[in-house]
Amino acid sequence: MTDLPMFPLGSVLFPHMPVQLRVFEERYLVMLSRILQQEPSEFGIVLIERGQEVGGGEHRFELGTVAQITELEGAEGFVGLVAEGGRRIEVVEWLDEDPHPQATVREVAPLEWDDALLPLRERAEQTVRRALAIASEFSDQQWAADTELSDDAVASAWQLAAIAPLSELDQIALLRSTSMAALLGGTIDRTLAAAESLTNDW
Repeated sequence: MTDLPMFPLGSVLFPHMPVQLRVFEERYLVMLSRILQQEPSEFGIVLIERGQEVGGGEHRFELGTVAQITELEGAEGFVGLVAEGGRRIEVVEWLDEDPHPQATVREVAPLEWDDALLPLRERAEQTVRRALAIASEFSDQQWAADTELSDDAVASAWQLAAIAPLSELDQIALLRSTSMAALLGGTIDRTLAAAESLTNDW
């Protein structure tokens, strides 16, 4: 277990996925200045269950992801950064804010790949790409149906879960996956349900 600075967000960060942040609150600027003194420069991201990102007072999910800073850019009134999702973590205890959120966390075991899962992974990719194409007919999507994936099997499985047109609650359920088969199967099932709901609503 280790203590880690935390950044609660209104979105889920998956392993092997980028996140872009604009840091402008004083408490998070303090956090950033501390993080950048360490190598690697990293912090934890958890989904806000309810409440606001700004000003504190929100309720947070206990499962999250470590984000490692890869790019940094200063601008007037805020600092822009890009971070990459790494290992999954579980919050054991929220600590007093100093002045930013921080928590004692433990690492969640990484998911292991088996080549026997290749057909399931291919089906997951087909399902997600098809759903993204359908969703793009109704609204602008963050990710395109032809989004490029990693050649690494584990990374691409997480990326498929991340780009699928799902709600945050579906995403946090996938982040909780205890096996690669569960991640891929869950991505398929939830994506099919989301696509069906979308077409039925219209």
